[in-house]
Amino acid sequence: MPRRSILLQVKTLHRHSLTTPSQYSDKFVYKILLRSEWENAVSAGSYRGSTDDRRDGFIHFSTAEQLQGTAAKFFRDQSNLLLVSFEAHALGEKLVWEPSRGGALFPHLYADLPTEAALEIVALELGADGVPKIPEGLR
Repeated sequence: MPRRSILLQVKTLHRHSLTTPSQYSDKFVYKILLRSEWENAVSAGSYRGSTDDRRDGFIHFSTAEQLQGTAAKFFRDQSNLLLVSFEAHALGEKLVWEPSRGGALFPHLYADLPTEAALEIVALELGADGVPKIPEGLR
């Protein structure tokens, strides 16, 4: 069976309202991960998380506002990174908003992440300071 291309998973980001908004959630959540991790997940049909995710028992996500801090703290000087976006409501009730860095509520997924739920996949470039550059205009 031929390996599914990562490009097959790239979709247009749809911006519309949640049908069941939560007081703790944003419309979209984001995952930074290695390209190889995503390619393996696409082949398997789901992402089971990074080493840190598996250690913690959930998949770590960030909101658009939290991404720069996440990139600086956990992904400095790492190349071949992707930013994958998801609609929060599409991940269901296994997506939980919990206090983390600085007491801010972060989205955590207590389940495997289905790769077909990805809305958009963007390759991240490193800035001069070694921190991945987060694209502008994310919600």
